[in-house]
Amino acid sequence: MKKKLFILLGVLIALLPLGLLTDAPAWGEWDSEYFKKVLGYIPQGIERLGDKFSFKVLFPDYSLPGSSDIIGYYLSAIVGALLIFVIYYLIFLAVKRKES
Repeated sequence: MKKKLFILLGVLIALLPLGLLTDAPAWGEWDSEYFKKVLGYIPQGIERLGDKFSFKVLFPDYSLPGSSDIIGYYLSAIVGALLIFVIYYLIFLAVKRKES
């Protein structure tokens, strides 16, 4: 079972550069202008939030300065997958410890 999951994860990571073939933003990464273009208006909550919500990211625009976009995509995928794995593993350990 674990082997199949790792194979699936590897295939999904290998397919990541397909996102470079489109000009559309990644799901959930829309800015106000995208809403205006697609919906014809900016939803009130998005408009009210404006530029107040921002944070620093490890790989801005899925890129690493001085490298190609594809390398940035792969590094983002690998780091993201590892972070999710670590978070779920820590939750698993906490639940396991609580049960025993």
